[in-house]
Amino acid sequence: MMSDEKNLGVSPKLVSPSRSPSTCSSKQGSRQDSWEVVEGLRGEVNYTQEPPVQKGFLLKKRKWPLKGWHKRFFYLDKGILKYAKSQTDIDREKLHGCIDVGLSVMSVKKSSKCIDLDTEEHIYHLKVKSDDVFDEWVSKLRHHRMYRQNEIAMFPHEVNHFFSGPSVTDSAPGVLDSLSSRKRSSISKQNSFQTGGNLSFSCGEIRVPLWLQSSEDMEQCSKDLAHCHSYLVEMSQLLQSMDVLHRTYSAPAINAIQENSTDDNRPLVHQLSNESRLSITDSLSEFFDAQEVLLSPSSSENEGSEDDSYVSDISDNLSLDNLSNDLDNERQTLGSVPESGGEAKCRRRTCLPAPCPSSSSVSLWNILRNNIGKDLSKVAMPVELNEPLNTLQRLCEELEYSELLDKAARIPSALERMVYVAAFAVSAYASSYYRAGSKPFNPVLGETYECIREDKGFRYFSEQVSHHPPISACHAESENFVFWQDVRWKNKFWGKSMEIVPIGTTHVTLPAFGDHFEWNKVTSCIHNILSGQRWIEHYGEIVIKNLNDDSCHCKVNFIKAKYWSTNSREIEGTVFDKSGKAVHRLFGKWHESIYYGGPSSSTCVWRANPMPKDYEQYYGFTQFALELNEIDSSLKTLLPPTDTRFRPDQRFLEEGNVEEAEVQKQRVEQLQRDRRRVLEENNVEHQPRFFRKSADDSWVSNGTYLELRKDLGFSKLDHPVLW
Repeated sequence: MMSDEKNLGVSPKLVSPSRSPSTCSSKQGSRQDSWEVVEGLRGEVNYTQEPPVQKGFLLKKRKWPLKGWHKRFFYLDKGILKYAKSQTDIDREKLHGCIDVGLSVMSVKKSSKCIDLDTEEHIYHLKVKSDDVFDEWVSKLRHHRMYRQNEIAMFPHEVNHFFSGPSVTDSAPGVLDSLSSRKRSSISKQNSFQTGGNLSFSCGEIRVPLWLQSSEDMEQCSKDLAHCHSYLVEMSQLLQSMDVLHRTYSAPAINAIQENSTDDNRPLVHQLSNESRLSITDSLSEFFDAQEVLLSPSSSENEGSEDDSYVSDISDNLSLDNLSNDLDNERQTLGSVPESGGEAKCRRRTCLPAPCPSSSSVSLWNILRNNIGKDLSKVAMPVELNEPLNTLQRLCEELEYSELLDKAARIPSALERMVYVAAFAVSAYASSYYRAGSKPFNPVLGETYECIREDKGFRYFSEQVSHHPPISACHAESENFVFWQDVRWKNKFWGKSMEIVPIGTTHVTLPAFGDHFEWNKVTSCIHNILSGQRWIEHYGEIVIKNLNDDSCHCKVNFIKAKYWSTNSREIEGTVFDKSGKAVHRLFGKWHESIYYGGPSSSTCVWRANPMPKDYEQYYGFTQFALELNEIDSSLKTLLPPTDTRFRPDQRFLEEGNVEEAEVQKQRVEQLQRDRRRVLEENNVEHQPRFFRKSADDSWVSNGTYLELRKDLGFSKLDHPVLW
């Protein structure tokens, strides 16, 4: 399925007009309670009369992080929807934004009188108070959308040129009017057309391409364009890499080369990474965990701050001393020999048993088309869309950079400790950057996972403590810190993108100082969910507090990417003292590195580990992630039978046996349904084995897991048959 820009028929009709009135009336109630995707232009270009202007006040959801709705004046003309505070502002061109309705996925919900417009960069949520006004606006939007899509189909070159600028939302209204006037003039100058519904031209250079009338040809064209794009990206990356050679020992720029490196120049990238520590990373299609997700009440239209941050300006002032320290730290990290989950040292694997299978045969649109605006927690997904890890293991990935907490535990200054705790909170998102179109397995109720890392000094265990709603709880401890959290996810699919909001709080204590830090997680969004290159962004604000010491707190802002901005994936943070004065400033990118300091001097607090060889073939896993599902004979005797590493569907997928993985996945899910039915019939509530509810209603360790592990205690317990 192609995007709206490539295929104007991206939103198929959910209710066919050819159905009989009786059938439609019988379905009317169900339609009003669900979202309907408005049909777009399909196949042939049709003559559509220019629609009249529509204007009036509508309710619009406020920008994140504000909540609620505010009233705005909307002006719809020739498929372009402008909005401002009042009609006077519209007349004076003091606009808050413009929306190209023809290039948007439009969804409506009759029961709540809501209209959603997904423009890929933002999702605009509109609401109408009365049914009559709602019907009027929906009718006019349909008409204008069809008119606009006809224009785009007939004049693709002008449209492409027009939208090559910053953004539709920031284009001058005069330009819009001028463009539409030229198009109308061009249409009137054509000397031949058919009135049978198909518009054709016999003179002039602009003609309706035949491939616009065939979806198969359009798909082939899209593939050809994708190949051309990949070649251009490769050439661009090579040119950028050559430019880097001239700046090898200059200050490490945060905004250096970061997009779309290819296999051919990977040796060059790694050489530069180790010698100069410049920020050179590989951009991949991404699909963050879409397991359980909810529409953030704020996230759909974050335009972010209009002020440029000081992040890019400050990066060239980093000292060579910091550069040298970074190199030494990385060499120490790369030179260390990791240990297994047991006691003996061994070399860990550097790749999976089999590369990830192709998911090109899976049509996400067929799965998701009837779930616009709905919670996807109960939507079955084929195993090809999974990666051979589950959510309990994903939570463990947040400890990949646990050395930041070890360092914080040795710093006497409370303000500096907060800096390293904040860096640790941000580093938890780094591994998501490389995830290539896959999602983790959903744990079944009672499933567990442990990760004992003597090389890193922590012991981690986790359990799926609830099924409705799905809640994963985890706990880790070392000599320097204790880490725990319980998290659940909710999501909604909005036509082109999917928003993910984790609900829960992360806790870290540093016993040496009596600190107890807690913080929230930010919203994540997957773009190009149906076609094109998937990519992920995180946005929102993390607030970190020390519950046992109010001398400081920290706020870290994940900046939402703008369509025209090159400063994507940036974070900005500030550590405040008790009086509210900014003491330390943090900046960087959540997938690369974090610095703190000011324009004159800055210190690198954290830098992401280099990716393993051929990581693109193995789900974009980091080296840490590659080791999570590894198991040997000595470890098998220490684990409970409920450990994720014994799960057959996940193991078959890791080994490349997709067919058997699907069979086992369905069997495991059916076993869970059977266990739930038995519990319900006997009026019994499931009790987690290794976690308990705390006074604040969060899940914490009950202290039994590690004790049972010491003396092979798991073998003495009765365990449910999970698989």
